[in-house]
Amino acid sequence: MRSTWLAMAVAIAVFPLSAQAMTVNQFLGKIDGLKAKGIGALFSPDIGLLKSEMRGVVADYQADVKLARVEGRTPPGCPPEKDNSGAKFGKDEFIDELRALPPARRGMSVKSAFYAMMRKRYPCA
Repeated sequence: MRSTWLAMAVAIAVFPLSAQAMTVNQFLGKIDGLKAKGIGALFSPDIGLLKSEMRGVVADYQADVKLARVEGRTPPGCPPEKDNSGAKFGKDEFIDELRALPPARRGMSVKSAFYAMMRKRYPCA
């Protein structure tokens, strides 16, 4: 019984129940840390963390746009529906957008910043 409680406590400590959103400051800090490592960055777990963060943000955005369109609500931006080639942009462009944020606004989540960028880039008429 005691070992079961200990195992549960360890599992809770190792695997948090809910992931916290990464802030713009944290995201940029990890980017800068990777740049400082040079070629050594290839072996950093932060690369996977940043990729995972962006995959999640983009997947959430696509799902929110689709759901809003199905429900007849205004989506959080109106990227092209059929030809997604116009909705693509490079990682450097996104990072530049994040760096352009005033320091006082960099406490927002990467997700919020991405949604704001997409609203600006693809406003709904």
